[in-house]
Amino acid sequence: MKKTFQNIEGTFDILPEAVDGAAMRRSEAWQYVEETIRAVMRRFAYEEIRTPILEPTELIARGVGQLTDIVSKEMFAFERGDTNYVLRPEVTAPVMRAYLQHHLGQRGGVQKLYYMGPCFRAERPQKGRYRQFHQFGAEVIGADDARADAEVIALMVVVYRALGLEDTVLRINTLGDEHSRPRYKEALQAYFEPHQEALSDTSRERLTRNPLRILDTKDEKERRLLDGAPRLIDFIDEESRNHYEALKAWLGSLDLDFVEDPFLVRGLDYYSRTAFELESPHIGAQSSLAGGGRYDLLAEEVGSKQRVPAVGFAAGLERLFLALDAQGIDLPATPPLDAFLIALGDEAVQWVFPAAHRLREAGLRVGYDLRGRSMKAQMRAANRQNARYVVIVAQDELEAGQAQVKNMGTSEQVPVAFDALTAYLNERKA
Repeated sequence: MKKTFQNIEGTFDILPEAVDGAAMRRSEAWQYVEETIRAVMRRFAYEEIRTPILEPTELIARGVGQLTDIVSKEMFAFERGDTNYVLRPEVTAPVMRAYLQHHLGQRGGVQKLYYMGPCFRAERPQKGRYRQFHQFGAEVIGADDARADAEVIALMVVVYRALGLEDTVLRINTLGDEHSRPRYKEALQAYFEPHQEALSDTSRERLTRNPLRILDTKDEKERRLLDGAPRLIDFIDEESRNHYEALKAWLGSLDLDFVEDPFLVRGLDYYSRTAFELESPHIGAQSSLAGGGRYDLLAEEVGSKQRVPAVGFAAGLERLFLALDAQGIDLPATPPLDAFLIALGDEAVQWVFPAAHRLREAGLRVGYDLRGRSMKAQMRAANRQNARYVVIVAQDELEAGQAQVKNMGTSEQVPVAFDALTAYLNERKA
């Protein structure tokens, strides 16, 4: 017996209709969400950028950081000849690579970019986390003003509001500059070393390699330990502190509520100064919907001869859908077909095929049967596709030059001349 194949663990199919065992909503729900995101991005005057799924491994390693979990544990990396490739685990480093490679800074002014597409991480699949997932985000490259940080945060919040997710929590913090963080890392290590026995294996490993990641812990015992830990705000430079105060003032001017979280850090090495996350209280312990911050150090890490100020956020579509489901938010239903053409007999089939094409070119949503089934079966298909009208053509209609048009809502049926059919349906278009 031939083998039947299934999708790889940690991946999923997006189907036209939700079926038992499907991990995600129907494809039209995804389209609606994606179109909403794009509409908000356009309102904020952001332009789309699309980067390859394949990137050089060194770009990601240098950009994200050698000691991060992404680089050390989660990359899908492989060799082909003398080149090392990776399936992109995130998009910010590729966007900066494209910015530098194509000299986008020479376009003039600040570059405001957004993206949407698949990413890949070799982590253990669980609710809301997949090996192939879909990420969207925005980047502002070329501005060090705190208004850029505030605008990116506002853009992020507005995307979720546009989809009906009002009950979110915005958390912010400052990481200081590249000189602040090493001093803070030393202070954290000094604080946690006497408490190593109380730390999990993961946190003990992070203590020597990347102690800031301990601040991300969800372990209740470790969270209690954090109460006495040093605060990053006490180690930052004056310029970073002023930038942080300005950010809070700009957010206040937009009436955006926020919580200051002294232990909020981003897991990637390229962040400095601003860090932020948007959370939903409805999706469990892994409550983060989106997050980001300022990454003025990234450009130099990936080859720039000078510093390029930048700030952005990234978000997962799968986690967005989790939040929508948790709050019972229904997305708009699939628009109905304007008409379903029913052909009875071979000559009617010959008429329906080009007629459907002409109606579609006139802007109508039109379906018809491709299997030569009975009238009853074709009516069932029209109902399943939620057609507003059926257009019935048999031998009598061909001889009379007019179709029988039935309103599926009222059951009213009227004859309509073939040459008047387009106008008739357009006047009643959904």
